Amino acid sequence: MTAQISVLVPTLDAEKTLPKCLEALMEGLTAGLIRELIVSDGGSTDATCRIADEAGAVLVDGAASRGGQLRRGAALARGRWLLVLHADTGLEAGWSRVVADYIEAETGPAYFRLNFRARGLMPAWVAGWANLRSALFGLPYGDQGLLVSVADYHKAGGYPDQPLMEDVALVRALKRPLTGLPVCAQTSADRYVRSGWLRRGARNIWTLGRYLTGADPEALARAYRR
Repeated sequence: MTAQISVLVPTLDAEKTLPKCLEALMEGLTAGLIRELIVSDGGSTDATCRIADEAGAVLVDGAASRGGQLRRGAALARGRWLLVLHADTGLEAGWSRVVADYIEAETGPAYFRLNFRARGLMPAWVAGWANLRSALFGLPYGDQGLLVSVADYHKAGGYPDQPLMEDVALVRALKRPLTGLPVCAQTSADRYVRSGWLRRGARNIWTLGRYLTGADPEALARAYRR
């Protein structure tokens, strides 16, 4: 059987985190799940593109916009399913068996449980809120990963070319409910450590609220970067 999954990773100066992301994908190759790896880069000036090339990825270049990068990469996918992962996120061991069983059942889009590469009360609290938000409101963020059939992806109109909240825009447009898979997506805590867990978490909630009430993603991205 032809491998069914196209893995899509957007990158920007990700040389420190991309290798770990790719390493976690190796079991999917061994299991015959992964057809191709697509890395959509936004103009990296470090070794990101070299790492992707050495891994045998299909490399796409373009402007640095998370939504635009994902849209360009997804346009090249030849698999029946898209597995979208951020470059600083790796799936925990055993993910391939869970994903293989899931896509065999021909079910709808799915996401993974968020877990930070950090210990303590605040990482657990922030991850717990993210997982609760995903389960109750069907709004996982991109750092939780997304597994979606190419057919469902196109029916939803694909990722919008916007710098922020592209993940929320897509999952809201999907015509089928999302399922939480019993696999952890282990992501970097660096941004939270730099900004402070409470401050970063509050900013994320505020940004989501503004987006859902109609704020312009470009303006949100500028404010978010500040």
